[in-house]
Amino acid sequence: MKTIYVDTSVFGGKFDEEFGYWTQKFFDQVIADNIILLKSDVVDDELIGAPKFVHEFVDSLPDRIIQHIDLWEEAILLGEQYIKEEVVGKASRADCFHIAIATLQKVDLLVSWNFKHIVNIERIHGYNAVNLKNGFQTLEIRNPREAFDYEDNN
Repeated sequence: MKTIYVDTSVFGGKFDEEFGYWTQKFFDQVIADNIILLKSDVVDDELIGAPKFVHEFVDSLPDRIIQHIDLWEEAILLGEQYIKEEVVGKASRADCFHIAIATLQKVDLLVSWNFKHIVNIERIHGYNAVNLKNGFQTLEIRNPREAFDYEDNN
C-alpha cells in the first residue's frame, strides 16, 4: 500500500485560495485509492494554533487513511543533521523533522506546499545528499498538484 507523509501546509492548503483546488483533488485521490497518509507529532504541534475549520477538516478525514507517527530520537538526530549540513537554518527545525520522519518511515512520497524549505529543488538535493551520506534512501518530495496524475483516463 502506498504511503504519503503530509506536512501541515497540506491541511491548511485546502482553505487557501491558491492551493485549495489541488489540495481537495489530492485528498479525494488519497481517499479513493486507500492511500495511507502519515501525520506526525510535528504536524499536530504546528496545527495547535490553526483555525477551527482546519481542525474540523483534519478530523473529518477517514481514520482508515491516517496513520499517526511519533517523533522519535533517530528522526530528531537526522533532522538536526540537515541543519548541521546547512540544508536549511535552525528556524526550519520542524521542516527538518518532517523530512527525517518521512525518510526513516520509507514513505513513497512527502507532500507539502512549503516551497521555501521543503518543495524546493536545492533543498531536496540537500536533504537527499544528507540521507545518502547517512545510509538512508532518497526522498521523493512534491506538492499536492504533482502528487498524482489527475487526468481521467476513462
